[in-house]
This record gives sequence, structure tokens and C-alpha cells, in this order.
Amino acid sequence: MLNSSPNNPSSIDGKQYVSYQEVAQECSTRRLRRGLYVIGLIFLVIMFLPWTQNIRSKGEIITLRPEQKPQTINTIIGGKIVKWYVKEGDLIKKGDTILVISEIKDGYFDPKLIDRTQNQIDNKEQSVVAYEQKINSLDQRVDALIENSKLKIQQAQIKYRQARLKITTDSTEFEAAKLNFNIAKDQVNRFEKLLLKGLKSETEVETRRLAMQRAQASMVTAQQKLLQSRNDLIDAQVEVSSTNAKFRDEIAKAESEKMSAMSDMYETEVEVTKLQSQISGYSVRSGNYTITAPQDGYLTKILSSGIGETVKEGQEIATIMPSNFDLAVAMYVRPMDYPLLKKGQKVRMQFDGWPAIIFSGWPNNSYGTFGGVVYAVDNFTSENGMFRVLIGPDKNDHPWPSSLRVGGGVNAMILLNDVPIGYEIWRNINGFPPDFYGKDNPKPKSNKPKS
Repeated sequence: MLNSSPNNPSSIDGKQYVSYQEVAQECSTRRLRRGLYVIGLIFLVIMFLPWTQNIRSKGEIITLRPEQKPQTINTIIGGKIVKWYVKEGDLIKKGDTILVISEIKDGYFDPKLIDRTQNQIDNKEQSVVAYEQKINSLDQRVDALIENSKLKIQQAQIKYRQARLKITTDSTEFEAAKLNFNIAKDQVNRFEKLLLKGLKSETEVETRRLAMQRAQASMVTAQQKLLQSRNDLIDAQVEVSSTNAKFRDEIAKAESEKMSAMSDMYETEVEVTKLQSQISGYSVRSGNYTITAPQDGYLTKILSSGIGETVKEGQEIATIMPSNFDLAVAMYVRPMDYPLLKKGQKVRMQFDGWPAIIFSGWPNNSYGTFGGVVYAVDNFTSENGMFRVLIGPDKNDHPWPSSLRVGGGVNAMILLNDVPIGYEIWRNINGFPPDFYGKDNPKPKSNKPKS
């Protein structure tokens, strides 16, 4: 190679250049090598320093209890605003009057509506008492008819038994008269035979014939009395049946009147109950003209303003923020981080408005952060496709600032396992998730057979 350059290093006078003298010295090479060794050693030591794995996410401040969340005050009934007693930003106590409304439905305009309804209730209650008295009277009538029917039926049965006894007597008399007639008839036959023989006279035969006719007449009379007695027995039996049927009809009629009275009484009681329900509704409605605070808190915003403005039933009129509340933090994590979460995990948080210096891998060295504990983890995804995590204050750490308010922003870090920095760098380079193994999730044993 030709050395055609005019600045040939061999022709440079090193004594004229201080930098050249420093570089050209052999000791500078040793110093550089020694410095590289120290830097490499420090880097190697740093690779073995502990690093806390974490899941970082943004969240917001909320309250855990439903009654401590911001709420709206609604009207129970529709009406017209008459007067306001508060303004926005006021601290109100439970039961304080917020506003008063008046009635707008024509069915409730009557100022004596409750009194008139009460009069209707009183009249209906008197009707119920009258029906009760009528039912009692019908009960007494039914009892009297039952007693009278027993006596009448007993009387008819006695007549029936008397008729049967009279039939027995008349039957006996008829048999006796029939026997006398047969005897008289036999005597006439014997006397006629004796008359032919000349042993009896005509007069004696006529006498026997007369006696036979009398016996026949007595037999016919006895037979007639027997038939009449049988007819009387039938009449007595009919009288027993008719008496029984007559009183049954009268008792059934009285029972029917009693049932009708009971039905009317029950209907009147139903009307009384309806009127009582109406008057209760009127009383409750009149109490809803005054809208009061449901709990202690600050009136943050009035949604319906003005005097004379009409509000609908259930319309929102104001919002209130409870003065006493327990704060918590709601944050959202990705589904791939969900298996790493469990109750009781430590969390470090930075609240908006509170300056902080954060070292994500060394939470103990962070400044301005506050401690928290995982309170609950949802078992289903939210609308944004992520899982919500609720974080409560850590009682063993510094208390959260008293000036925090619901809705503020939070940067949170859920702390996981401690690993070397080198491992963490290798994990992030390869895109692996944080370690899942721990006390609650032990590393699975290998099924590889031993050699």
C-alpha cells in the first residue's frame, strides 16, 4: 500500500497533542477495561435485585354501601311546586323539608275529602251493624221455627197414633158385629127349619129375622166406622208429612233470608275496607305533598326549579350526596390478569390531586402512594370486557386523605410476586404474563418418570 497521505501517523509529533498522548498511553486501555468490568458487574448485580410484579390500571373512587352512593330525590306523586326550602350546596339532615307541592288532580281537590270519606265509612259500618242484627233476628226465627216444628210434628204424630188405635178398636167392633150377624143368621136358618117341622112358631121366626137384621145393621155401621178410621189414619199421616214439609219450607226461607243478609253484610264490609284503604291512601298522599331528605347529606344539584312548575309522578327533582360514606376504589383488569387476583392482595394507589413518585417494582420506596387491599373481584366481565376489582383501605397502612370524594381518579398497582429484575426483563421481552404460582396456586408437579 502506498503511503500517499501527507498526515502519516508516523510523521506526527505526539508531544504537540495532549489528547494523542492520553490515548496513546497503554494505561488508558487498562482503565477502560476496568470500567467496563465494573459496569458489567453492577448490571449483573442489578439483574438479581428483587422486583415486585404488579398489575397497573386506572380506576375511580366509589362507595361500597348502596345507601352511601349519590342518589336522586324523586316525587312520589305529581303536583305543582309551591315553595323551596333549600338551595344547592346546603347540608341537610334526614327529615328536613326540601320543597312543598300542591295537588293537580281534580279527584283530590276537595279539602274535606278525608272527612267525607270517613262519614261514608261510618254509615257503612252502621249498615254492617244493622245486617248483623237482622242476621241475629233470623237466627232466632229459625230456632223458633225448629222448636215449633218439633211440637207440631209431635202433635201430628200423636194424632196418627190415635188414628191407628181407633182403627184397631173399630176393627174389633166390626169383627164382633160380623160374628153377631153370623150367629143371628144361623139362628134364623135353624128357626126356619124348626118352623117347617112345626116346632117353632112364625112369631119366633120373625123375631129371629128382626134380630138378624139388627145384627146386620150393626155390622154395616161397624164396617163404616172402620173405613172412616182408616181414612182418618191416612189424613193423620198426610198431616204429619205436610207439617214437616211446611216447617222445612219456612226454615229454608228464613235461612235464605239469613244468607242474603250475610251476603249484603259481607259486601258492605268489603266496601268499608275499600273506603278505609282509600282514606289511608288520601292520608298518605296528603303527607307526600312535603318532600323531605331521606338521609344526611349535601344537596348537590336541583333538577326541577321555579315556583308553579308542574312535576310528574316519580320525576327527579334533586340529587343528594351522603355526608358520611366509606370510600373504596373500583378498577378494571384484563381477562388475562384475572387468574392472578384474589382477596386480600396488597395494592398501592395514587389519587388524582396528590403528587407521588412511583417505583412500580419497589412499592416500598414509592412516595405519595396509599395502601389498599383487594376487597372483591367480579365473577363476570363488565360492559367494557374487563373484570372489575373493588379495593378497600389497608388498615395497616396510612389512612387515605380525608379530602377524597366519590368519582375521583386513581392509578392503582396490584402487587404480585417478588422476582429478580433479570427475570422480569426476560418475561416482558417474551410477552409472558406475571407468575401465577404462589401459596394458593402451587406449581404443578412434573409427571416425567425418574431415570
